Amino acid sequence: MTENKSIDDINHFIDHGSITSQQILVVSLCFLFNMLDGFDITAMAVVASPVSVDLALTPDLLGWIFSFALAGMMVGAMALAPVADVIGRRALIIISLLIVGVSVVMTSKAESLTLFMMLRFISGMGAGALLASQASLAAEYSPNKYRALSVAIVTAGYPTGAMMTSVVAGYILPEYGWRTMFLFGGVVTISMVVVAWFMIPESLKYLLEKRPANALTKINSILAKLKVPKLKELPDLEVKKEKKVSIVGNMKMLLSPEFRRLSLMLWTSFFCAFGTLYFLMSWIPKLMENAGYDMAVGRDAFLLFNLGGVIGIYLLGILSVKWKLTNLILNLSIVSAISMISFALIPNQLNLLFILILIIGILQQSAFTGLYGVAAKAYPTEIRSTGVGWAIGLGRSGAVVGPAVAGYLILAGYDMSANFIFFSIPMIICGLIAYKLDID
Repeated sequence: MTENKSIDDINHFIDHGSITSQQILVVSLCFLFNMLDGFDITAMAVVASPVSVDLALTPDLLGWIFSFALAGMMVGAMALAPVADVIGRRALIIISLLIVGVSVVMTSKAESLTLFMMLRFISGMGAGALLASQASLAAEYSPNKYRALSVAIVTAGYPTGAMMTSVVAGYILPEYGWRTMFLFGGVVTISMVVVAWFMIPESLKYLLEKRPANALTKINSILAKLKVPKLKELPDLEVKKEKKVSIVGNMKMLLSPEFRRLSLMLWTSFFCAFGTLYFLMSWIPKLMENAGYDMAVGRDAFLLFNLGGVIGIYLLGILSVKWKLTNLILNLSIVSAISMISFALIPNQLNLLFILILIIGILQQSAFTGLYGVAAKAYPTEIRSTGVGWAIGLGRSGAVVGPAVAGYLILAGYDMSANFIFFSIPMIICGLIAYKLDID
């Protein structure tokens, strides 16, 4: 059976219809691919000590290695993610997985600091583009009520992968060394290219609005999986959507009078949250070692922080169904800053430190994830990937700055407590700005 639906009819079905197995598949695959991203990018945190020995790295150089991968993620989110609005989300996801997988495998063979940093940058580029594309795809396949939850689930893949980094490292590092960690992550990521090729659908909204070759056939294939009658023909486009797609034009729209305030505030809040998050993601294992604990304790602290992140992200997704998203971000950001200060001031008791690092992970990463939901909800479909990509990309400059600044602070003699207090301040700023955005 076929029907002549309008674009609004199909959008209404997605926004207000029940959840189907196809929608669950999309969110699940995006979660899986993001989990591999988390493993590949954060592997550096748990192998920092042996890499430092092999490459003779001082804390400032180690900080720059962390920052190079994150700088790549910034470039990928800003320069590659907008391409999804032209070639489609599916194509960019496949390309990004290949970039990450191949570059991570090559990292396992790197012998020089220069090559190592270049490969980390390339891996970051693929990861940055992948995350933005997946967040947009999951948002577009989700009913409006559960959109923030879907984005939260996908985003939770990253700390889940980081958590698995600690677990896998416990088996691989003692017997096979740090190079095998990268080899393992890269090979698994490359294998996911095949999975994505056969199982990831294109964005339905992209097909309806951008009209690539064989659009009607592709749309009807997706509608069948969504249990919706097929189309007889493509619905008419609104006049405003007949403009030629322009990446540069989409970028300029972000600073148009309609979106300028939103964009600038989003970029600043992402900058603050990224700076604190990636200070923690990069330096927790090494700082624990510097405080006198062994590598295993550092890996356990890293695992607990990311376990807290997974819990917090799902908690944020659930709470966002009932409460305003920007209000939640404010409260979570402030309490996460208080927790970081508490971590810095308490006596040096390991069990108490472990409990606090778990709490910090829950609070900080749930607040951070809320920003993805805000970005996905704030921009219209035609510039959504561009908007999310630039928010993540410009915000990720904070991720570049954070680990590098921490490296110089450590080199200057500031200990773990001083660093935790210093990086609690951006979370307070993040929460206050997010509150001003006032988005459900």
